Formats: sequence, structure tokens, C-alpha cells
Amino acid sequence: MKTLIVGASDKPDRYSYKAMKILEQFGHEVVLVHPSLKTIADHPVIPNIASVKDTIDTVTLYINPALSDALEQDLLQLAPRRVIFNPGTENPRLVKALRNSGIATEDACTLVLLQTHQF
Repeated sequence: MKTLIVGASDKPDRYSYKAMKILEQFGHEVVLVHPSLKTIADHPVIPNIASVKDTIDTVTLYINPALSDALEQDLLQLAPRRVIFNPGTENPRLVKALRNSGIATEDACTLVLLQTHQF
């Protein structure tokens, strides 16, 4: 099961970096998205969702709503099973568009979901 991390960071104190590490610990494959980074902790980074070549089960967002608004079409084309809106990324308009297209959404913390075996 592959998880796409949008807003990936190379800074170990950032929640997206912590999510990458714990996802790996739980056996999940990660695909990282950041517009300017090329690698994070030996993982290749792609610049945008349109560059994803893999089937993605879950997208976990670590970007603010102003940025995620622009991703609607890319997310709809990607058609993941679900999109997780981590704290601070909530976007009701995008949630509605995703749900209308049959993509499940959650306002939740990826770290908490993993630690409580609800991921």
C-alpha cells in the first residue's frame, strides 16, 4: 500500500518528515511530493502530484488550504482511496469535491492514526 505525502519535508522536526518515518516503520511505501527538493532521507522526491506514476492508496496532506485548492484536479485524476487532511490542512471545499468523486476523506493526524492502528 503506497502513501503519497504532499508537503514532504527534509527537516526531521516537521510532521511530514515524522509521518514518512513512521509510515515506513509500519511497512507502508511512501511517495514524496515537494516542488523543489530532489531527495529526502535517500528517497526520491517528485515535484507534483501529476508526476506520480504509481497507484496510490492514501494521500496525506501537509500543506495549507490555499495550496491544496490548486491540487483538486490532480487529486481527482490520481483517484486515491482516501485523502487525509492533517491538522491545519482542513479544506471543506476540497473535501466536498473529493467526496463527490467517490474519494474518502478524513480530518485526522496521520501520526495518531498509525500509532493507534487506525491507519
